[in-house]
Amino acid sequence: MPRTLIAAVPALAALLSPAALPPSAAAVPAPAAARGGDCAAGELCLWTEPGFRGTLRTYELAVTGVEDCTPLPPGADAASLANRTGRPVTTYQSAECAGTGEFETYPGSGTWVPLSPYRVRAFTVWEH
Repeated sequence: MPRTLIAAVPALAALLSPAALPPSAAAVPAPAAARGGDCAAGELCLWTEPGFRGTLRTYELAVTGVEDCTPLPPGADAASLANRTGRPVTTYQSAECAGTGEFETYPGSGTWVPLSPYRVRAFTVWEH
């Protein structure tokens, strides 16, 4: 029995090699989307779809008020986000930053959230 197993190992290894995979599967390294796509340092990035997919909106401190409620455009929301602002950011289910809906604060040291627990409709960037 051990000889059969030893003989089967090279065949199993060949089946699992990248060359044996279909081209679409073999050509996909760890995707950038798994790390938050193209969210640069200093940005808050919001995607419309889970897994850092869909339409991307970016916000920088230079154009976003600190400690102000920043609603997304009317009818817009986000399902995943990356906070690379260097400051804490609170996201809100409510477009008015109301504490009556769901909300969560994420550290600014590089927080990646592939699936928000609610649709994000507004956010606040905090000083500290």
